[in-house]
Amino acid sequence: MSILHPATRRSPCISVAIGAALMFSLPARAETIDLEPRAAQILPAVKVIGEAPESALTWETDPRVPRQPIPASDGADYLKTIPGFSALRNGGTNGDPVLRGMFGSRLGLLTNEGSMPGACPARMDNPLSYVSPETYDRLIVIKGPQSVLWGPGASAGTVRFEREVDRFAEPGIRVNGSLLAGSFARNDQVANFEAGAAPGYLRINGNHSEADDYEDGDGHVVPSSWNKWNADAAIGWTPDDQTRLELSAGSGDGQARYAGRGMDGSKFRRDSYVLRFGKSGFSGPLQSLQANIFSNHADHVMDNYTLREPNPTGPMPMPTAANVDRRTLGGRVALDWAWSQWELSAGMDSQHSRHRRRSAMGRDAYLLEPRMKDAAFANHGVFAELSHPLASDGKWIAGARVDRAQATDKRAIIGMAGMPNPSSGMTRRETLQSGFLRFEGSPAGMPLDWYAGLGHVQRMPDYWELFSPGLGPSSAPNAFVGIKPERTTQFDIGAQFHGERTHAWLSAYVGRIEDFILFTYTGGGMMGPMSAATNVDARIHGAESGIEFRPDGRWMFGATLAHAWGENRDSGAALPQMPPLDARLSANFNIRRWSFGLLFRAVAAQERIAQNQGNVTGRDLGPSAGFATLALNGGYRLHRDALLTAGIDNAFDRSYSEHLNLAGNADFGFPADPLRINEPGRMLWVRLGLTY
Repeated sequence: MSILHPATRRSPCISVAIGAALMFSLPARAETIDLEPRAAQILPAVKVIGEAPESALTWETDPRVPRQPIPASDGADYLKTIPGFSALRNGGTNGDPVLRGMFGSRLGLLTNEGSMPGACPARMDNPLSYVSPETYDRLIVIKGPQSVLWGPGASAGTVRFEREVDRFAEPGIRVNGSLLAGSFARNDQVANFEAGAAPGYLRINGNHSEADDYEDGDGHVVPSSWNKWNADAAIGWTPDDQTRLELSAGSGDGQARYAGRGMDGSKFRRDSYVLRFGKSGFSGPLQSLQANIFSNHADHVMDNYTLREPNPTGPMPMPTAANVDRRTLGGRVALDWAWSQWELSAGMDSQHSRHRRRSAMGRDAYLLEPRMKDAAFANHGVFAELSHPLASDGKWIAGARVDRAQATDKRAIIGMAGMPNPSSGMTRRETLQSGFLRFEGSPAGMPLDWYAGLGHVQRMPDYWELFSPGLGPSSAPNAFVGIKPERTTQFDIGAQFHGERTHAWLSAYVGRIEDFILFTYTGGGMMGPMSAATNVDARIHGAESGIEFRPDGRWMFGATLAHAWGENRDSGAALPQMPPLDARLSANFNIRRWSFGLLFRAVAAQERIAQNQGNVTGRDLGPSAGFATLALNGGYRLHRDALLTAGIDNAFDRSYSEHLNLAGNADFGFPADPLRINEPGRMLWVRLGLTY
């Protein structure tokens, strides 16, 4: 296999500055360190297996905790530690998140309560490609259509990455961060600085992440390098414990090389602004008020000459580039009330988004072209969730949401041949309803919580479903005109057991999706297979389960299992892009300053496929083989505020590939027949985490 590998761009100034800040933060204090295991200390130094539910339906974790495989460079990679999540492989970084086989805007993705949709028509820059997990304080996941509070269309679930600063009761400084080094020139630096007093605070986050192309288990180089950075700052006013006003701003950029695409990402520019206000402590039923306004801009460039050389015999022999950008403005207001037997959260949110593009042949020739607006979107929603506790240790929760969504097609021409667009200037408007009813129970005298809920979501087709397909349904001139909104109805049930030494949980679902949006790929051509989008009816079901057993304060054993199944009811065939059965077994041992752990992952073969069907990013390439991998880790607490961890991923250097995958691109010598991209071979890494 012939691989073209230009030198990776580096950012030494960022690395040196962040590294210096971290070393400066290590305190020279001589306090006594409690080295004996306590309940608060038996957690492993490295997270190797997904979190158990925080409540009946909600997962919550600290994304700053080191995890295995090697700590994540993007949001989708981190989500893979939670059972039920997987990712469409997109090279070494910027994978696209998938929950229970559901993809795209079926999964609500929020950062600091704002939406950051990418701009690439093929989702090269999906929303989580702009997320560096370690710069956030909390990751919150709600599976299924069981909340209406966080935006429209989230039929598969909702993911929120959040930053919060605890109020400073007196003047002080808090610093934390990490340094990471690993195989294939992987190196990351993360720093978080907070300073404040009772009236307010200042927070500054920064990170840089970089890696070269990796080698798979057979020693073949896989084009996968990346180099990216983020920087964010926030200033807050906290006159009392019940009031907070915060203004934050952030920016980032990067590059990423992709073995499975005809172009690489040479620019991932992000600019974000958020104004948030929170107030609590009201007299009477009103408990709190939360409001925010945000502006997010993604400016993305893809080309075939910055991180590779154009292949004279490949599908794009000439230097070619495309520049797309998307600006999203939005806001949200929510009020919480409480009475003796009722609690209510209600509010409204709004979002406006416009998309532009330009392209040209020749190195950087796109810069001479004007940006042309091709799409505009708007959504205005109102929502409410009402809960009613019962005397018998349970409660009912109900939610309803109504959205008014619209999309405008501003393309004058479409297709490679530049044909007139039959829907140019057309605006689609839809009124969409969503809601759920759920019961949560806690039987008296039993360490058991359980829930059962029925939810319904109507989802407006997103940018990638309306504008990216080459063709729409056979009865329509294009996808913008012909694709209908999706309607998902799903029943969720689950339980968790909290024993003295054992914690077990189960989450299961069964659903029906009317007008499921399905992509079908045919032919080849200069730019790859042609895609057509249509609506079908589908049904889905699956489950995730997990167990943790702690025989004493030093050992912890765990296991998780995730299964997803889908069927195209119109054809009776499998629904495409369904991840196979995935099992994980872990063991951790903690003693005084030391911790040791292992993670064994076994994935079944996937033979239920829909050949050449899928979504805007991926398609079923054929049956996939099962595989198993082993990872090892260890940790040593150098100081109360310094933790050194290390790991070996894919310890036996296995050569394997994930089922959800892209086919290797011909520019890098991959064969014409679809060949999945292999995962990294044996990888070693070491991480130093510091807190002050």
